[in-house]
Amino acid sequence: MTYFDFNDGNGPVPAHQHSNGNGWVADTAEVADTAYVGTDAVVYGNAKVFGYAKVYGNARVSDNAEVYGNAEVSDNAKVYGNAKVFGYAMVYENAHVYDHAMVYENVEVSGYVEIFGMTVITGEARVFGDGLVSGNARVSDDEEEVE
Repeated sequence: MTYFDFNDGNGPVPAHQHSNGNGWVADTAEVADTAYVGTDAVVYGNAKVFGYAKVYGNARVSDNAEVYGNAEVSDNAKVYGNAKVFGYAMVYENAHVYDHAMVYENVEVSGYVEIFGMTVITGEARVFGDGLVSGNARVSDDEEEVE
């Protein structure tokens, strides 16, 4: 059995390198063969990555988070808690999406943005900079930019 330390305080846990990208995946997580997990990216906890989703760079997907469809999580981005990122959404740079937040369709989240709580961001929205979007916020206007 192979072990890997995801640096989450749990020490080394049973894990494997994903066949599409060689990133580390905890044996408790689920990643589809069609998904991509790059060499420096990790998926752990009970997280799920499926469809044609891509996780790469130093990205982390953990806890009970789900990334699917054609979504991308890259650079130093983190998706965790019970968050969902799907459709063609992109979460990158140092952005965090967590709690029960949902980011989907063609949304871009970047910079040092934190999306959390019960927030839903959809459509063509772009959220970037150093902002926080939380609570029960809804951002969905196709021309909406939150900075």
